[in-house]
Amino acid sequence: MTSLYQIRDGQLRPATRRALSKEEMIEGWVAANPGLVGIDAMIIGRQVPTDHGKFIDLLAMDATGGLVIIELKKDRTPRDIVAQVLDYASWVRTLTTPEIYDRAEKYLGTRLATAFLDRFGEAIPERLNASHSMLIVASELDPASRRIVEYLSEEHGVAINTVFFNVFEVDGQEWLTTDFLLDQEAVEERSERKVRAPWSGYYFVNAGLGEYRSWADMKRYRFISAGGGEFYSKRLYQLSVGDEVFVYDKGNGYIGYGIVTAEARPAAEFMTPDGPLFDQPLSEPRMKRLGEPQENAEHAVGIEWRKTVDPAQAKRFKGAFANQNIVCKLRDEATVDFLTEQFGVTRPAMT
Repeated sequence: MTSLYQIRDGQLRPATRRALSKEEMIEGWVAANPGLVGIDAMIIGRQVPTDHGKFIDLLAMDATGGLVIIELKKDRTPRDIVAQVLDYASWVRTLTTPEIYDRAEKYLGTRLATAFLDRFGEAIPERLNASHSMLIVASELDPASRRIVEYLSEEHGVAINTVFFNVFEVDGQEWLTTDFLLDQEAVEERSERKVRAPWSGYYFVNAGLGEYRSWADMKRYRFISAGGGEFYSKRLYQLSVGDEVFVYDKGNGYIGYGIVTAEARPAAEFMTPDGPLFDQPLSEPRMKRLGEPQENAEHAVGIEWRKTVDPAQAKRFKGAFANQNIVCKLRDEATVDFLTEQFGVTRPAMT
């Protein structure tokens, strides 16, 4: 159960949790910002009609071309919404790539390929809907419905989860918080095991180069980093000392291979051979995020670089694996074969 307190004059004042009085507004909020429910995706449909005479609240697409069904409980009972989202999934899985283009472009009012490139900085995959997932948005679920969602995910690897919206109030001010029923990262991992190849032993890491991060700094001071919110930075904590990573520059390709030497920590605490990272001359000093909330802080992982290239010489081929996540397990065999050859990595012998 989430609790919220207001700090006033050095004292804690508990906020009162109450039901959502304007639950219908959440659909608009999520349609405008899917990150509100913890997904990196673009909305491609709202009140999407199915062939069964029902309407999906929101349909989204992630950077892999997978579809995400987002359904709000609204006035339905918890058990009804679980059954409903499963019924929607049975229909969504039948959608072909041309059908998705047609439906998405009517909603977006523009070419799907253009919108996808603008949103993710990558060309849209040739095949869409290779996977799909379900996200229930509710203020609460009864214990039986919780058990059903947990059973489907944990025992059968179904990509289903619930996000709880909680409203708190103190002195007329309102706050909105969100919590997952299940760890979303674990949900994704379980569902991937059902449909994807075995893990290669290598990790994919998104460098996130740009306003806050410089490849020159990462190479010079031997780290990779992420920040801008826990949704992004927490992914780095998947990595352990000795893990092998291939680093990706969005829009270009793969730019480095290395081995983790130090586990994730706030970048302000990261030590280089010459002292604290933030005491060093940085090509991109904005990574310090001065004046930003603490939850946006940059976090860093130590890396021993074995081979790197400039982004202009990034390694890529048509169909190479890419992902919106900061860190994920690299499973695509064609991509692994390509990267190990390009970066001179000797793969362990199969046993």
